[in-house]
Amino acid sequence: MFFKRIGQSKAPHRAVFLALSVVVPPLFLSACMSSEKDVDLSTYVEQTEPADVLYNQGLANLNAGRLQEASRKFSAVDRQHPYSEYARKSMVMGAFADYRQGNYTEAIGSAKRYLTLYPSTDDAAYAQYIIGLSYYRQIRDVTQDQKEARQTVQTMQDLVTRWPDSEYVDDAKEKIRFANDQLAGKEMQIGRYYLERREYIAAVKRFRAVVETYSNTRHVEEALARLTETYYAMGLTSEAQTAAAVLGTNYPDSVWYKDSYKLLQTGGLEPRENAGSWIAKAGKLITGA
Repeated sequence: MFFKRIGQSKAPHRAVFLALSVVVPPLFLSACMSSEKDVDLSTYVEQTEPADVLYNQGLANLNAGRLQEASRKFSAVDRQHPYSEYARKSMVMGAFADYRQGNYTEAIGSAKRYLTLYPSTDDAAYAQYIIGLSYYRQIRDVTQDQKEARQTVQTMQDLVTRWPDSEYVDDAKEKIRFANDQLAGKEMQIGRYYLERREYIAAVKRFRAVVETYSNTRHVEEALARLTETYYAMGLTSEAQTAAAVLGTNYPDSVWYKDSYKLLQTGGLEPRENAGSWIAKAGKLITGA
């Protein structure tokens, strides 16, 4: 990294200033002197700092871990030199600095602004990645709302789709898997709640969503077992048998399968797949966690 300072204008010669002060009317001179006292010299220096100097200072602060100062430098470039190449670079680096500080709302806003202004640049995928990471870091426990998990999936999937050759794709897919697991876990939590209250139709809806929508998560085993339990309680034995059969086919050593098998045996039944059932069709898409 290097730093280059563009030449700055020199202050007027002292003799010239003194000569001017002789001919300037006293009242006007007084006003000028008063105005000079009101000038914030530090702000003046910042406003005249070259774009490349500010940008390199921002990078230096970022590398040194001085994240707030880095943010200020990148913001200064964007504000003072809005049409420069350094302003474009500073926008995405500022978003990264905000992300590192945990200022996720600011990071998302800056990165989205970058994508709006520069959607076809080399750093566009990186800006999208920062948005996805900012949502990912805000994902909460499954007992809480999973809005950020849904936003993570959407943002990272957009990254994978729009920039399939990006270096961020592999990690984006990992974040998608985690977020989907959270969403499936939320569905299971709600489904168990309805099952305990014997609201079977509502419970089936939640467990079915896990099997059909989140078939590659670790929650599928339990979802199939809960469907066996729920359908059995509703008297829909064919569906219960199919759920258990699909569970056994995909997870033959699962404790959930053993429990489902025992449940069916209490009614003189055993797992048997009905090919026309939605469960059998969904079972063909199960890949496991």
